[in-house]
Amino acid sequence: MTTNLLARTGACALVIAMLVAAQGQGGDVSAAGGGGQRGGGGGRSDEPEVGQGALITGAWGAAPVAPDSRGWGWMTQAYVSSGYKRPFWNKAKEMLFSGKQVTSYTISSFDTAFYCEVRKHYGYIWFEMQHSTMSWDEVAKMIAACPGPDGAAPMIRMPDQLESSIQKATDLGAIGLIFPTIRDGHQALEAARFSRFPPFGRRSSGSGQAGRVWSTVPGGYQNTYNDNMLVVVMLETLDGILNADEIANTFGIDVVIQGNNDLARFSGWAQNDSRYQSLLTISRNATLKAGKFWGNAGQQYLTGNPLSADTRFVQNGPSMDGWTPPSRGRGGAEEPTIGAPGGRGRGAAR
Repeated sequence: MTTNLLARTGACALVIAMLVAAQGQGGDVSAAGGGGQRGGGGGRSDEPEVGQGALITGAWGAAPVAPDSRGWGWMTQAYVSSGYKRPFWNKAKEMLFSGKQVTSYTISSFDTAFYCEVRKHYGYIWFEMQHSTMSWDEVAKMIAACPGPDGAAPMIRMPDQLESSIQKATDLGAIGLIFPTIRDGHQALEAARFSRFPPFGRRSSGSGQAGRVWSTVPGGYQNTYNDNMLVVVMLETLDGILNADEIANTFGIDVVIQGNNDLARFSGWAQNDSRYQSLLTISRNATLKAGKFWGNAGQQYLTGNPLSADTRFVQNGPSMDGWTPPSRGRGGAEEPTIGAPGGRGRGAAR
């Protein structure tokens, strides 16, 4: 033990001596432009270059990148089987592939009759399972009450990206899943891999009601499920924006959107701050480059923002046919919009 202690003490002393020597040679890593030669001689260390970071000024964040000839969603489109004949029986997916903006209505409490009514007027229904106290059984009962491809696609905002949760959501008949607060590619991969059947993904075959809900779809439910599924991830934190490239490029992710209020909270920048707009641009460019579709949770981004034309998928928003839902208090929108006009109400999408 004494020998080991002496050896460790000697090594520590050597490291300290080397640091002192480096300081004596003028090795100031805080000096901007301080002679950090790459592979040069003279015994100088490879010093880091100190300067402006690349989060906002990098290749994918400086300004909106123009789409190339492939346009938006070319990789998402490549996920569809070559022999599949449209239209999709997922209405939201059909609208995306047709170049339209897709809006929804948020359901946060159990109300079968109301669900069946609003389903007639929107591209998809946003079942809120991250913040609400609804049960899986209640969501299943609503989806089963008015099944079929002639209405809004039932989609669920998930509480997590665990296989056990995804299996329940897909077995009860959801044909779109929205995963909040995705921070990196690892989480995105977990979200995507269990959302589709093999060989595309790893969803297992269960005995839920999904096959009965979609029993009339062309080609059969199991045979065409992968082609109709939509997997949406939400970027709501700064590390999510930093990792936007790897998230958007994850195999099986179809759409990338921002959780706009949470992104404002986590970044500290209001939604009318130019720095916040730069975060949206980073996400937008990464998603475009990855060949996926892009959007924002907040319906206020449908118009009036420099990136509105690229905002294809939102939470809430106007109906497809001009129908106006009856007043229901806050209408499923949990928070007011931060840093933008308006207050509480249905327009205050997350």
